Amino acid sequence: MRITVDEEKCCGAGQCVVVAPEVFDQRDEDGIVVLLDAAPAADQHEGARESAGVCPAAAIQLHEDA
Repeated sequence: MRITVDEEKCCGAGQCVVVAPEVFDQRDEDGIVVLLDAAPAADQHEGARESAGVCPAAAIQLHEDA
């Protein structure tokens, strides 16, 4: 799995950080998402998928490996 984020879409809700803090963080100055791990380990995939699903701005894109 690879993850990309669209900072322009991010509204700073922080749901991704709550669900998967090992993969996502937020900038202190404006709350915009910071991607900590663009290729998380398999045990973090579920959290990454849930984060993408709860993101109100749809700023997280998942690219599943074939």
